Amino acid sequence: MSDFINTIHESEMAAEIRKLARKFSQTELALHIEQDEHDEKFRPELIARLGSLGLTGVPVAEEFGGGALGYQEYIAVIEELAAVNAGYAISVAVTGLAQNAIQTYGSEAQKKKYIPRLAMGNGIGAFGLSEASSGSDAASLRTQAVKKGKNYIINGTKLWISQADIAEVIILMARTGGPGGKGVSAFIVEKSMKGFGLGKREKKMGLHTSHTMELVLEDLEVPEENLLGKEGDGFKVAIQALDSGRITIGATALGVARAALEVAIKQSKTREQFGQKISSFQGISFMLADMATSLEASRLLVQRAAWLKDQKAPFSLASAMAKLFSTDMAMKVTTDAVQVLGGSGYTQEFPVERYMREAKVLQIVEGTNQIQRMIIGRELTQ
Repeated sequence: MSDFINTIHESEMAAEIRKLARKFSQTELALHIEQDEHDEKFRPELIARLGSLGLTGVPVAEEFGGGALGYQEYIAVIEELAAVNAGYAISVAVTGLAQNAIQTYGSEAQKKKYIPRLAMGNGIGAFGLSEASSGSDAASLRTQAVKKGKNYIINGTKLWISQADIAEVIILMARTGGPGGKGVSAFIVEKSMKGFGLGKREKKMGLHTSHTMELVLEDLEVPEENLLGKEGDGFKVAIQALDSGRITIGATALGVARAALEVAIKQSKTREQFGQKISSFQGISFMLADMATSLEASRLLVQRAAWLKDQKAPFSLASAMAKLFSTDMAMKVTTDAVQVLGGSGYTQEFPVERYMREAKVLQIVEGTNQIQRMIIGRELTQ
């Protein structure tokens, strides 16, 4: 196992979970990635395989098909997947958002109906918050839900919804009241419901195995029993899920950056210029030293946020810090990895160009890093 993991103490369970996820990632997932990235193909059967290994519901209660473990074990899975392909790491993390929201705010009937399939890898989840006019300003969303009899009728359009084309369960935010966050409610939506439609699929810089979709909701009929929590709880549901999601995005950044650093180190010890390995040049060795140090610092921040969540202690500030620092780190480390490889780093012969493209989106999702700075600043000064 990588030295960049062994320097951090993990529980015996977390180490075993990591070992299992690493073996899957390097033997089963890695077989398909280069071609599937080119073809923009996602394989749900790989998620089902992860589920059979117990890796798709790690922090979920055992009674709902989960592993009843914590986020410290969960981030080990996410990191190992991301070290091979960030798209699958994000797939597991986004399905985890749906599980987390239902487990925290759902009724017993909702939990029993929806969580087990997601937790065991037999279904995929999505999270429908963002809209064209409400990305960072999520509380200004315009999708409307109107109560009519025993249904809510929802109309609107959602953008940038990860894996909505293959998801069976979507946690959807819509406005049931007045302006602002207090007027937003959360719903559990099944794509088989009348009025549910898909729009365009985004053509993205990276994460080609992870499809990003537009949702078009035209008189979508959602039964009243699929209201998640109470009317007006939607923004609270979203923020709680995003706080948790920032920890998994931080773990994704660790995996992407670690993979890039490992390639850079390997190539620095084989590539020669001026008659010697480029690793012997101070300019290169100092770059590698900075890359490794920032990776380790990020790991500590992400693990601390996960630990706080597992302790049921306040973790919003820690998760914002972890997400901010680790994703900025991943962008820097992957960019430097391309630089270490020189011209080869800019080609698809080596995976560092893909890691660089994957890292960029991590600074945007689950709240841009500018939003994270706002959160941190507010926490420090309120």
